[in-house]
Amino acid sequence: MISQGVILKNGRVLMVKQYVQRGDIVWNFPGGEIEGDETPEQACIREVKEETGYEVAITRLLAKKSSKYTFEAEVIGGSLHVDKEHEANTDILEAAWINLDEKEKFDSYTAPVLQLLKMSTR
Repeated sequence: MISQGVILKNGRVLMVKQYVQRGDIVWNFPGGEIEGDETPEQACIREVKEETGYEVAITRLLAKKSSKYTFEAEVIGGSLHVDKEHEANTDILEAAWINLDEKEKFDSYTAPVLQLLKMSTR
């Protein structure tokens, strides 16, 4: 099971550039495996912190598919950085705030999530 966070701020979304199983290098929402006895919410908070340096609070569950939880979250602390010493971050090249107008950064996995977010905030 995977848990990921979608964090929007000032027309930008927090993303990580990483190597993934489905291809080569893509921009993705921060997230990862739910460990042990973690709830999906706890996993999302931990993964965002590990991958971006930000502490977040879950706002709501945005989507749940068979093996993936997607939460909307907001930054409550920390600063943007990737801890390259953390073993789980070896696949991450960078973390950044991506402007929502940069359509080329979003693929068939991330674009529908952003669309879902737009539709649910109207």
